[in-house]
Amino acid sequence: MSRALQPSEELVELDAEAVRTWCARALDALAGERDAIDAINVYPVADGDTGTNLYLTAEAAHRAVEAVFAASAPDTAETVRAMAHGALLGARGNSGTILSQLLRGMAGVLAAGGDGDHLARALAEASRAARQAVAHPVDGTILTVAAAAAAACAGGGRLVDVARNAHQGATTALAATSGQLDVLARAGVVDAGGQGLVTVLGALLETVTGQAPPPARTAPTTPAPAETCPTEDGPAYEVIYLLEAGDAAVELLRGRLDALGDSLVVVGGDGLWNVHVHVDDPGAAVEAGIEAGRPHRIRITHFAAEAATGPAERAQRAVVAVVPGEGLAGLCAEAGATTVRTRPGEPPAGDELLDAIRRAHAREVVLLPNDTELRQTAAAAAERARAEGIRVALIPTRAAVQGIAALAVHEPDRRFDEDVVAMTAAAGATRYAELAVAERQSFTSAGVCQAGDVLGLIEGDVAVIGKDLTETARTVLDRMLSAGGELVTLVVADDTPPGLAPDLERHVRRGYLAVDTTTYHAGTGAPPLLIGVE
Repeated sequence: MSRALQPSEELVELDAEAVRTWCARALDALAGERDAIDAINVYPVADGDTGTNLYLTAEAAHRAVEAVFAASAPDTAETVRAMAHGALLGARGNSGTILSQLLRGMAGVLAAGGDGDHLARALAEASRAARQAVAHPVDGTILTVAAAAAAACAGGGRLVDVARNAHQGATTALAATSGQLDVLARAGVVDAGGQGLVTVLGALLETVTGQAPPPARTAPTTPAPAETCPTEDGPAYEVIYLLEAGDAAVELLRGRLDALGDSLVVVGGDGLWNVHVHVDDPGAAVEAGIEAGRPHRIRITHFAAEAATGPAERAQRAVVAVVPGEGLAGLCAEAGATTVRTRPGEPPAGDELLDAIRRAHAREVVLLPNDTELRQTAAAAAERARAEGIRVALIPTRAAVQGIAALAVHEPDRRFDEDVVAMTAAAGATRYAELAVAERQSFTSAGVCQAGDVLGLIEGDVAVIGKDLTETARTVLDRMLSAGGELVTLVVADDTPPGLAPDLERHVRRGYLAVDTTTYHAGTGAPPLLIGVE
């Protein structure tokens, strides 16, 4: 995936593959600096999560870019728009939300071209858009670093020169932030959000030149005692949500939220926005969103509770789910899960599952392997995570549809044991089936199949052998529903005939009046059809 440049080689234009490489390198760099950036996070709230929020925002951007590459051969415009859209959907915290707007501003210009002059204009537009999104911009923050990066390369020129000048300008501005905000000076640190932006620009410079720049300083110069670096007085809650609303409604919302609290950042456009604000009354902030449009993926964090967990423990609970196909990965991510993608014939290793548990960054983790053959691998990963002090519950889900059912009843505010019991019960109440195409002649529990035959597997055993995908799917559905059921879940892959899901939905409506049907798209890399019956 990464583009390797020779020592004497340099890029002259950011094409789709270069943007993809930049996203991957930015994610890797933020992963490496995540804890160090968390450790210097003292503004606007000393909750030690800026590195994590930037990492999760970059992860969402990277995931969106990989999804468009998995589906097609995207051009530069499609790639940068996917990057910006992914960051918008996954933006976390104050700095992550601003980073998403910076990427959105850049994408609007880079969609028209990726040479040095376009990159210079993209950085200028990114700085302008981000500053406009913040209700009350403050010097000495990520906004200052972004403005310095844009100013340093305002003259344009070769792509490599623009990238180098932007990174140098940002690095210089970052060093100065500790003298611009008293809270940074007292702690002896630079701005954490600005540090993250320098890291992202460093990944861009490495993409263009093939050489990684030296890391900027993150460690406190003269660490101050904790009592001299208190959390700034301010609201008790952070509220973040995605909002579907028009421009006029959002402008009214800005005024309402600005009166309710501080650290207001509203980013996005074209009907979809990411809203971030610190308030004492989170209910009022959510109600304002409801009046403006349709808020969803609402996250409310109590700063005192967050600070009490320490910089290494952010969330109380998280879910890690193994899923086939980027569509299901996106679905589970929207439900709040950290996902691990399976690839055809290549199940994830224990190290991948352990890394996902660590990335979830929670004290308690529910692990959904969603595959019978992964049970032992998942159990080993869970034991290794427990040895690191993470409380892990392994729910023995045997199929992705069981994982979806478990996620549907997940309530992070419940006691851990109660949540695990509810999720286990939901998964256990979901019977599952899968359609596959035989690769060779073989003996099965339903008889001998030939290469190319459609196999209907119920609870892991071949129950139906057919020639037609739709007919076999109907037969499997009828057998499953003969034992009763209230909800059918269909998960279809991208290479499945487009009429299959609608046909099966009609089949259920005609034959089973009391049964509802829900359809999800798994994307690429998934079996042709997964079926769940609850």
